[in-house]
Amino acid sequence: MSDVAVLSQWQLIRRRFAQHRLALFSLAVLAVLYAVALLAEFVAPRAALDRDLDYAYCPPQLIHFSFEHGLHVRAMVRTIDPITFRQTYHEDPTHPIPLSFLAKGDPYRLLGLIPGERRLLGIDRTAYAAWTESHGALPNGVGPSFYFLGADKHGRDLFSRVIFGSRISLSIGLVSIAITLLLGVIIGGISGYLGGAADNLIQRIIEIVNAFPQLPLWLALAAVMPADWPALRVYFAITIVLSLLNWTGLARVVRGKILSLREEDYAVAARLLGASHARVIFRHLVPGFTSHIIVVLTMGVPTMILGETALSFLGLGLRPPIVSWGVMLQDSMNMQAVSTYPWLLMPVFPIILTVLCFNFLGDGMRDAADPYSSR
Repeated sequence: MSDVAVLSQWQLIRRRFAQHRLALFSLAVLAVLYAVALLAEFVAPRAALDRDLDYAYCPPQLIHFSFEHGLHVRAMVRTIDPITFRQTYHEDPTHPIPLSFLAKGDPYRLLGLIPGERRLLGIDRTAYAAWTESHGALPNGVGPSFYFLGADKHGRDLFSRVIFGSRISLSIGLVSIAITLLLGVIIGGISGYLGGAADNLIQRIIEIVNAFPQLPLWLALAAVMPADWPALRVYFAITIVLSLLNWTGLARVVRGKILSLREEDYAVAARLLGASHARVIFRHLVPGFTSHIIVVLTMGVPTMILGETALSFLGLGLRPPIVSWGVMLQDSMNMQAVSTYPWLLMPVFPIILTVLCFNFLGDGMRDAADPYSSR
């Protein structure tokens, strides 16, 4: 008890959060996801837009290990029905394709800055060339393939596209939340601190914004964006659209907290000492409930990610050649294609994983935000 008495509020929050194992695990998973997104060029076996029509709709290739061939996948041989023209694939266990870590691949620039050509895991071209010299190459002159999660209709690697798509889908949630934080804290702080007519006006504006149905309004705002806009402009436009309707909840949280704190002795003393209104709000009042703001923001990130996914899935958000999880799911709008090639739904799983991790993280931070409560 004596140790707890001398700890600061943030130290108590960290101690309480460390006891929430599910939240800690979720934080670790999110850290891995964001690290993978940051190092997408290195982690992905291929570039996001690389295509090979010889392997259109290639099914996932499972990774095998044997002492004879080491880490490898089995070659996929395509056959086309001469009557229906439907293509099918089958594994050729007699034709292994060796894999290796830090394998050489096509040149790239990490984050557009650092040149490189090594991939975390890829086809060992040197070992494969040596093997084909003695055993023969694949029929029809096609090259070796490695599609861990399968390929789409253009022969693009879904695993690589999921990794590159995480860079857009994960970052758009953080950028949107940053804008939401700015609007929510400033507008909510002014509303709670000033009170009176200013508070009534701001609260009526918030009620009007909340009265609009979010999804139709998102669709309407996204639909007015010109189709010829460059990718970067579309990205920031979607970010702003997602933020415009989500600041109201945070603004009300900030307003309520400031209403309860603005008459505290330390706030009154600061005003009597000549502190400006902005200093009283952002230097003395807002830090008193920063933990609650963090919880609200953490719980809001999944909403932003799902919003971008929904808009892009419907063709009103990000558009090809931009790669995001929502853009990738556009291929799943054809139910016949999904029933035949179910691996096209692979982007759903990282979306679910990310949303669950953020929700569990938010639960842990919500519990830790009140370190004096009993568990």
